[in-house]
Amino acid sequence: MSTTSDKPAVLEGLATVPAATVIIFRDAPIGPPQLLMVQRAKEMRFAGGAAVFPGGKVDPADRILAAELMPHDDQEIAAARIAAIRETLEETGLVIAIREAVTAEAAAEARKLLLAQGTLATVLETFGWTIDPDRLTLYTHWCPPWDGAFDTRFFIVNLGTGAVDIEIDATENTRLFWASAEEALGLAERGEIKLIFPTVRNLERLAQHGKYADVLQDLARHPVTMIIPRRTERDGEAWIEIEEGRGYPVLSQRAATARRG
Repeated sequence: MSTTSDKPAVLEGLATVPAATVIIFRDAPIGPPQLLMVQRAKEMRFAGGAAVFPGGKVDPADRILAAELMPHDDQEIAAARIAAIRETLEETGLVIAIREAVTAEAAAEARKLLLAQGTLATVLETFGWTIDPDRLTLYTHWCPPWDGAFDTRFFIVNLGTGAVDIEIDATENTRLFWASAEEALGLAERGEIKLIFPTVRNLERLAQHGKYADVLQDLARHPVTMIIPRRTERDGEAWIEIEEGRGYPVLSQRAATARRG
């Protein structure tokens, strides 16, 4: 399961920005799994003030490490996997997709090193860790059709019991919280958090499933292809919509109510 590195015709000539996001699951005592969300600082250019999944841009160093560790993989996806691991550690203090057992103390030290040095390669070498890229399952791929848009690959990973320590990166974010997909949508409906269009659509898709295994089964039925939101007009009103057949129960939203990041 992969997506091509070639741009669709509608994106040709546009300067999009490769990025990665991770939807991190953990088991809840009762009910569906919880997802880790990050509330962005209001000052941030992208999704300022919104609750999103951890992630960020793919850096040049991510590409170098991806080419070294995964030379035979699609390099756009491989670099996105490296960025996903790095950004998750930076933003939340979680170490994901590592083969070795990682203690909370080691994770905290690794995060300090990452913030000081800026590259995941330094962290891996210092702690003797090896990545397990297959733990990050490619879930979806979104890219809006405008200059400067984030060309984002979404990965999913399951922590199981979820007995983990997390800590906010106060430079870009203001808080971290766990919530089921349905709970996160409820928070947004009550005005307690703000969500951007792709986050809403993915939460709606995830809310259909009560277990992580169900999410994987849904993914098997809907192979990953790039989703390109488009603007349409209905009765003189602007809407943002996505194509059907991708596993999403809601395909459109009024542009006036849709935050696009």
